[in-house]
Amino acid sequence: MRKPRMFAREPTMDPTEQESSGGGPTWLQSQWSALSALLSDLMPKGLYARALIIIIAPIVVLEGVIAFVFMERHWQWVTRRLSEATARDISSLIQVYEYDTSQKKHDRLIKLARDKLDLSMKILPKGNLPPPRPKPFFSLLDQALSREISKHVKRPFWINTVGDSDLVEIRVKHPKAILHFIATRSQTYASNSHIFLLWMVGTSIILLTVAILFLRNQIRPILRLAEAASEFGKGRGVPEDFRPRGAREVRDAAEAFLEMRERITTHVDQRTAMLAGVSHDLRTILTRFKLELAFLGDSEDVNSLKSDVKEMQHMLEDYLAFARGDGGEDSAPVDLKDLLAEVVDEAQVYGVPIDLKFRSRQNKIIVPLKRNAFKRAITNLVSNAVRYGDKIIIRVAREQDWVRVEVDDNGAGIPENERSAVFRPFYRLDKARTQGDGSTGLGLAIARDIVRGHGGDIKLGDSTIGGLRAVISIPI
Repeated sequence: MRKPRMFAREPTMDPTEQESSGGGPTWLQSQWSALSALLSDLMPKGLYARALIIIIAPIVVLEGVIAFVFMERHWQWVTRRLSEATARDISSLIQVYEYDTSQKKHDRLIKLARDKLDLSMKILPKGNLPPPRPKPFFSLLDQALSREISKHVKRPFWINTVGDSDLVEIRVKHPKAILHFIATRSQTYASNSHIFLLWMVGTSIILLTVAILFLRNQIRPILRLAEAASEFGKGRGVPEDFRPRGAREVRDAAEAFLEMRERITTHVDQRTAMLAGVSHDLRTILTRFKLELAFLGDSEDVNSLKSDVKEMQHMLEDYLAFARGDGGEDSAPVDLKDLLAEVVDEAQVYGVPIDLKFRSRQNKIIVPLKRNAFKRAITNLVSNAVRYGDKIIIRVAREQDWVRVEVDDNGAGIPENERSAVFRPFYRLDKARTQGDGSTGLGLAIARDIVRGHGGDIKLGDSTIGGLRAVISIPI
């Protein structure tokens, strides 16, 4: 008899223990990730703005430290010294008042305070001090003056430092009277802070102005290099006034770009020349085959050979077109409306109605194009559409700095999961769009290669008339 198995129950862990043991991200980690994502979204993306932040941030931090040191050291120290001097003067006047309380001496004491100590003094009847006033938010003067009066006068007092007045009011309670003093704020408070702030702000503005002017001159060569690379990537010529400028690293990058452009141009020219020679030799042989077959008369075998030669010529043209790409053609301003109208006229031989629609109200849509190459790309899309549909619609629209060309058909379409694969050379579908069509599988690959050479792209989608939609987007 088999013994029953004993299963030990594993102890469960508290969720917080699971997080701390590596079972999942902790709350702190998630908050840090969220903060990092927020900062990444808020930070500028351009090099110019980021460089300015790199310069501005240390300046702001440095000025903050200087201001803090000034406030904590110099400003407080000067204010404390001034408040101490004022408190000592008041203490001295109070001591003189206590030695002689005659009215004549009082007048001389008030005159002494006014002339020698720059204090306005009054001797008020005895009584209570006013109720304490609310403390100011920035109470540096209030704290320093209160501390010094408490230290040197050692009697109940009341001060008023609140308000925009340039005067400070001080009342001291004496058993015989209320001694009232008024001092200027500059006697008790370091009031020259505006000079420091103006100096700090002025130097900051000068530094930022110099930094902005310097950065603009340093960023401009980088922008010019990016513009030249973008134009070259779109198949257009590099601006004539472009040359290496700026810092050493930027000049090195510009020179490397120019060398790369020369190598690519040389390679394309060599490939074009080679393909032209191959094309000429192969077409010569095919022409010889056609002439020889023409002398053989008409028979089933001869017609079969003619069909094979025709198919071979068609395949050869496709292979050469794919290998040639844009053929080293130069870009030039082309009226896209005229070009598409020409494609539609030539496609009438297929016997399929083609409707050409323009969403732009402009009479002309001028786009820098390699005319023959771009016409080949449009023709490939149209021929691909008429091969599987009996209704074609071509729509053209201009969207800001881009032009969209849509080619719709009502054919069988292409499954969504295979739309990216059909752009691969020699790729063929096994469904309705490739049944006995005799194609080489290069039409879409050639079209996308040409469009990308203009800085654009081709995407496939669902047509509004039930088939496939091919959308070409190119920059103007």
